[in-house]
Amino acid sequence: MGAKDKLLDFMRNKTYRPLTEKELMREFDVPREQRELMTKLLKELVKEGAIYRSRGGRYSLPEKMDLIVGRIDGNQRGFGFLIPEDPGREDIFIGRENLKGAMHNDKVMVRLLPMTKGKRQEGEVVKILERANKKIVGNFEKSKFFGFVVPDNKRLFYDIFIPQEGINGAKQNQKVVAEIVTWPEKNRNPEGRIIEILGDKGAPGVDIESIIRQLDLPHAFPVEVEMELEKIPDEVLEEELTGRKDLRDLPMVTIDGEDAKDLDDAVSIEDLGEGKLRLGVHIADVSHYVKEGSALDKEALERGTSIYLVDRVIPMLPPKLSNGICSLNPGEDRLTVSVFITYQLEPFKLLDYEITPSVIRSKYRMTYTEVTEILVNNNQEMIEKYQDFVPRLQLMNQLREKLRKERFEKGSINFQFPEVRVVLDERGKPVEIRLEEHGIAEQLIEEFMIAANRVVSEDMSWKGIPFIYRVHDQPDLDRLQEFNAFIHNFGYFLKGIQNQVHPRALQDLLEEVQGKPEERVINTLLLRSMKKAIYAPSNIGHFGLAIDYYSHFTAPIRRYPDLMIHRIIKEALSRGVLPEKRIAKLEKTLPNVAEHCSLRERRAMEAEIDSVELKKLEYMLDKVGQEFDGIINGVTNYGIFVELENTVEGLVRVENMKDDYYIFNEKQYCLIGEHTGKIYRFGDKVRIVIERIDLDEREIDFLLVK
Repeated sequence: MGAKDKLLDFMRNKTYRPLTEKELMREFDVPREQRELMTKLLKELVKEGAIYRSRGGRYSLPEKMDLIVGRIDGNQRGFGFLIPEDPGREDIFIGRENLKGAMHNDKVMVRLLPMTKGKRQEGEVVKILERANKKIVGNFEKSKFFGFVVPDNKRLFYDIFIPQEGINGAKQNQKVVAEIVTWPEKNRNPEGRIIEILGDKGAPGVDIESIIRQLDLPHAFPVEVEMELEKIPDEVLEEELTGRKDLRDLPMVTIDGEDAKDLDDAVSIEDLGEGKLRLGVHIADVSHYVKEGSALDKEALERGTSIYLVDRVIPMLPPKLSNGICSLNPGEDRLTVSVFITYQLEPFKLLDYEITPSVIRSKYRMTYTEVTEILVNNNQEMIEKYQDFVPRLQLMNQLREKLRKERFEKGSINFQFPEVRVVLDERGKPVEIRLEEHGIAEQLIEEFMIAANRVVSEDMSWKGIPFIYRVHDQPDLDRLQEFNAFIHNFGYFLKGIQNQVHPRALQDLLEEVQGKPEERVINTLLLRSMKKAIYAPSNIGHFGLAIDYYSHFTAPIRRYPDLMIHRIIKEALSRGVLPEKRIAKLEKTLPNVAEHCSLRERRAMEAEIDSVELKKLEYMLDKVGQEFDGIINGVTNYGIFVELENTVEGLVRVENMKDDYYIFNEKQYCLIGEHTGKIYRFGDKVRIVIERIDLDEREIDFLLVK
């Protein structure tokens, strides 16, 4: 056990009382020549948030002092929530006055405040451990002697003050990047300086470029990465096949979207007779080329994930890997890690599995559209094109049905939301908002990937090997109770709300409301009531999927956790038992990797959503004054949010509802007219006219049509 673990174990003891540095030195009998190392260790642990140093210089574990470590999830209205590092803890509300200068995504330490009856747990920031927003992208507003940068990311609700000497040539209404020089305090905005001018607000391409800058990711890969790429071959070499199962004669395909170039996975299926099928999921062996600790690896970890913006992809790995030697292109030898799972169809159950390094040669590169044409529309032209593989596709579809049925019977939650794609012209202007169905072809790959992820994570868990899990904790009980109170208005209720709610109860509700007018609203509110899935080195299961063991294994080209666990899996396969030194290293590094990748995933999701929402608003610009039908999907004291059929969302402000004075009923989530008694509630259909669109604020205002 290392010094760090010994110190933390010592502090976990029930009899431990907060000690000073000198007292800890005496307690551990630290020799004079090693005291400097002890001081450094204490500083590192305080910086990480693993221990807390009081004003009196005494050290203790945060939880022993009612302190919780996590990240701030900011809200544009000026408050935030602490998302605790411990996924088993509930989120904590942080009022603006208690943020103490903390910003969205900052890592902080929070003290719990006394509970008020009927309200959720609140807290106050006592220490900011890590700043997440060193550079801010936004619009520059200039006055005579100073200026302000208004952030594009509305979760960063502070405007950045720019003194005269920090303006650096920026002009009114330009899109800029500001570097923060002085962090915000209780009653003071952050101060910064302009380090880059992206262009005039509204100029072509500047909007998406701004979103990219928000991620603080370089456009190009570093020179060191390019140098390592030169040593990587363009094709699989014979000497690389040693120790791999040769699957080049096994018929398999990749199935993906039309635009996909980074093909992570191929699938195969074999009919073993006697009602048994063997599924093969073959994942690109990226870890063979991206060695731990290399420049490629460090850059991939820093990026954490590929980012899919509305008009481009920012890859985690350079194209030579992501679109080349690691992409499972048809007719080309590729190195993979394969998971074979044998199923009995009646009664349906998993019989056996095998995980092995392999080499494959995919037969076809099929698209979701083509698979749908074969399996659903019986397209004869498409059937003839893939005639030798159609029987295997039909077997795959049979297995898909079984896997999906079993998963939902066990309580896996299936939210019914349309997938939105904004189609752009060659100039980047949005020309269509397309709602895409998650059909049989997409479900087929989804079920197979979930199956492989389950097998891999359970295998590693039983072996007791340090690992990165994909975990999803149970919803906070108070949020579910609020949700349950709301759905009473529609005549629904959740079973088992007094105790621990099983995901099956939530799925039962979603099935009950399917096809009803209130379906979209209930889906949306339930999703908001649930926690976010994250990466973690310890396993607590995945509530949303109703699965005890889960990980991300199937996309190492575009997700770093998948790449990391590929290394661990291959080590376990080749060695059987990992050396103690390697286990100790993994136990030390995996918590940081998991936290970093969870944060990068959140940033990427925010950027992806921002890019789509921005282009959706841009698509509506020439429709100001036009009328549309919509459905109310949010009610507040300042107005009602209405979603149109094309998923564009806008706000009808209370002050623009001229026919009455409307009062917000918090319990029933509705607005009630004081004189007329007219009610606007979740799920109501309304007709609106578009009054105003503000791209800077990402806002669209609606008026109700009388």
